[in-house]
Amino acid sequence: MKVELTRFRVNPCKTAQVDAWMATLKARMDEVRATLEREQMLVEVIFRETIDGVEYLSWFSMQGEGGEPVETSPHDLDRVHLDFWRDCIDPGFAPQDATPEVVMLPEAVACAMAEQLRVFSTSAGA
Repeated sequence: MKVELTRFRVNPCKTAQVDAWMATLKARMDEVRATLEREQMLVEVIFRETIDGVEYLSWFSMQGEGGEPVETSPHDLDRVHLDFWRDCIDPGFAPQDATPEVVMLPEAVACAMAEQLRVFSTSAGA
């Protein structure tokens, strides 16, 4: 399982677009959930922060190793996501990855996640 935390810088003057994107994700959560299986995404959380007047978005995720990339998605919401990304995320800023040192999960949660990854793998092969 991949566990990632990556920070991206938002382009200047794009706060309104970030607001709109976050509102879109919240309003279209059923569609968001529909995109997760093909990515083998178990958990995805977007954090938003401002540091020294600069806005950043950080993605935390836990996903299987065999997930499909968002760029190959047939889902309309993922096309909207990529449009947002191209407009709002600063391509000149090297994404900052944090390295997971310890992943702590109750045994029942770890087993449920492993089972879900098996389901994802079985669905992908069908």
